Amino acid sequence: MKHRPELQGLAARVAARTQAVLSATAGRVAGPPISGWRAARAGEALSLMPGELWFGAEAASVKTLLGSCVAVTLWHPKRRVGGMCHYLLPSRQRKGGEPLDGRYGDEAVLAMVNLLERHGCASRELVAHLYGGADTMSEAAGVKLDIGERNIDQGWKLVDHFAFSLEGVDVGDNVPRTVSLDLRTGVVECRRGRAQ
Repeated sequence: MKHRPELQGLAARVAARTQAVLSATAGRVAGPPISGWRAARAGEALSLMPGELWFGAEAASVKTLLGSCVAVTLWHPKRRVGGMCHYLLPSRQRKGGEPLDGRYGDEAVLAMVNLLERHGCASRELVAHLYGGADTMSEAAGVKLDIGERNIDQGWKLVDHFAFSLEGVDVGDNVPRTVSLDLRTGVVECRRGRAQ
């Protein structure tokens, strides 16, 4: 898959803004300045809601329930840090100065990558999993927004752009999924629900 120039340009702008914010907040224990950041206590089993993300090594596990949304998990096997984002839409037109927002795939994944890089992880060293993007609109509704399909497409582009090592994928179809990442082992599980 080739890099699209508009995605590269957006990624560069978002990376520059994120780096500026991270430099200003270096050394803080709290999460990054991103809408959707989720704090965790040591050993906590986190459940992410749509638009939330988390990374680090403090929590024992992180999980989420998906429909048309997509979850991307990232794990660094040597440093034993990782995280997950649960995004609702692929991207948006972000105004200058606005913080990154976990509801949008490009911003959520970029924020996780930048924060994992603070832990000494390069994006090409990260193991990724991509889940979700179900078609949740019934045919009877007569409306076809293809949100799940667009979210999946964005997920593939981000995996390619950041050169993640992709280990697990379960996308599309019309079933909900529960995804969990064990932060002690890096094991990711995806359980499928019933077709809608």
